[in-house]
Amino acid sequence: MKNTYLIGYLPVVAMLLFSLSLAMFTQKMIVGLFKKVSLYNSLLEMFTETEVKLTITLGLMLLFFMILATLKVMAETVNQLSLLFFSKDTTGDLLLKARSSSIIFFIGGLISLISFSSLAGILIIFSVTAISYFVYFVYKIAPDLSVANLIGMISFQVAIWAFFTTMFALAGLKVYNSLLGSLPL
Repeated sequence: MKNTYLIGYLPVVAMLLFSLSLAMFTQKMIVGLFKKVSLYNSLLEMFTETEVKLTITLGLMLLFFMILATLKVMAETVNQLSLLFFSKDTTGDLLLKARSSSIIFFIGGLISLISFSSLAGILIIFSVTAISYFVYFVYKIAPDLSVANLIGMISFQVAIWAFFTTMFALAGLKVYNSLLGSLPL
């Protein structure tokens, strides 16, 4: 018996796995920074080393989970908008066909735990996972779309994600330049 809700929990688990790997990497950086500015020894006077590291890791996990949850909502919205514009499906059958693709992100999350000591490794694994998800999504819905609609859907998604990436990069540069401008030199 096939149950469509059997893998409904996998996106949350995948976000937790990616959040954990990013939090473990960032926690090592923060502890190193705390040691450099002599704040870590002060923390160890009040808490144990395990408590400090666990608190930092859990806080970072929460932060990264929120970021990944936002990206998931954006991705689902972009997928559904592209299907709204370029498919004739009105019942949601195409979304049900591609529902099993959450396994790809779950596997990517597991693999990211192997590479928790390298930010580049985690980001490469996340990027490969996202591209694999998109290829699988297109593969599953391609038989129900015409070639023109398929090209339109792919172009729409690439354009939207290029726009979001550019906007986030520009916002990051703006914050970075503001921080550098406010430093007394």
